[in-house]
Amino acid sequence: MPSNDARNLVPIAVPTAAVGVVAVAVSGAVAGGKGALGAAVGALLAIAFMGLGLYVLQWTARTLPQLFQAMGLMLYVAQLLLLMIFLAVFKGTSLFNAKAFAFSLVIATVVWMAAQARAHMKAKIFYVEPDSEKSEKSEKTGSSS
Repeated sequence: MPSNDARNLVPIAVPTAAVGVVAVAVSGAVAGGKGALGAAVGALLAIAFMGLGLYVLQWTARTLPQLFQAMGLMLYVAQLLLLMIFLAVFKGTSLFNAKAFAFSLVIATVVWMAAQARAHMKAKIFYVEPDSEKSEKSEKTGSSS
């Protein structure tokens, strides 16, 4: 992952992980060890799905900008389908508390989206990318085109 992507990921993943730790502690206190495990699985699943989605969208924006919107829609559908598959596989499990899992998954996802919106609003994004090669040539030749 390039350093720019990592800089975009840190202010989003850190608050989500912190909320995940709080969810694990609360679920552990309320529902015991299975509750803590369920909350941990939910938070890790949210971070993994959302982090992978962010990486794929950033890669698409760099390499195939014309497919960015379609890829975003497809990615969100794929994330929902993968979550549904996960839920179907672990439907009747006794490995972890399902309520703690759901609570942690929803809270971590909401925090991720809020942190991502905040990071995007604070980012300084050029709406026009300067063309360095063209401007260097015009400076050398003295022309304005």
